Amino acid sequence: MALDTAQRRKAILEYIQKNQQGEVSWFAELYQVSTVTIRNDLNYLEKKGCVIRCYGGALLNNQFTFDKPLNDKKQLNTSIKAKLGKYAASLIKDGDKIILDSGSTTEQIAYHLHSMRHLTVMTNGINIAYHLANQPDIEVMLTGGTIRKRSYSINGTSGEGLLSSFRFNTLFLGVDGFDKIAGITTPHQGEADINRKMVEAAQQVIAITDSSKFNRQSFCLIARPEQLAMLITDSGIPPDYVEYLTALGVDVRIVD
Repeated sequence: MALDTAQRRKAILEYIQKNQQGEVSWFAELYQVSTVTIRNDLNYLEKKGCVIRCYGGALLNNQFTFDKPLNDKKQLNTSIKAKLGKYAASLIKDGDKIILDSGSTTEQIAYHLHSMRHLTVMTNGINIAYHLANQPDIEVMLTGGTIRKRSYSINGTSGEGLLSSFRFNTLFLGVDGFDKIAGITTPHQGEADINRKMVEAAQQVIAITDSSKFNRQSFCLIARPEQLAMLITDSGIPPDYVEYLTALGVDVRIVD
């Protein structure tokens, strides 16, 4: 199986994601390369934070955030996400102009906006736009760009440029990974780029996430912790995160 280095490393990572581990000798035989080459591949993936090297191979680093399809994310922590979305929606006032980031938790916010009046919502989530499209008192704006089919989200320079033309009251920002030092990260560069433009366009940023996303990080930075005005999460948040974020001036709201 002849693959170039990037393709081989991607395939190795996908195998380890699926099987939780992989062996040097097995990969070397599969891809018809030396064990030294495979060790270099695994060392590269370890430096990226994706795997943990062990004797004879590597283990999946479960603290690393990977890019999962939205339909898979929807199956995780559904009841908690519903409560978080309902609480976040209660903070929105008639006449507000808000941004809803794409994602399974921010989608829950959209389910609770049907009674709002004179609301403007910009989103990069086509699923969110679909839910709001028939609401007579909600003006829906899409960022524009290229659709990522895995996440039903849109990203690209056209959307980034559009965001630069407006100012919004609040951004509700979804989370793939949240490390108290590194901040909020995502596996996809295009998502990170448009999310950073959202942060710039909003008067305040509210992150919304279930507690499974803490102590996880990925490649692409979206926002530092001190850029948040508020964090909405559940009681599973580690106590040291509450203490650290509160000291930074972040309003931590815990929803049970």
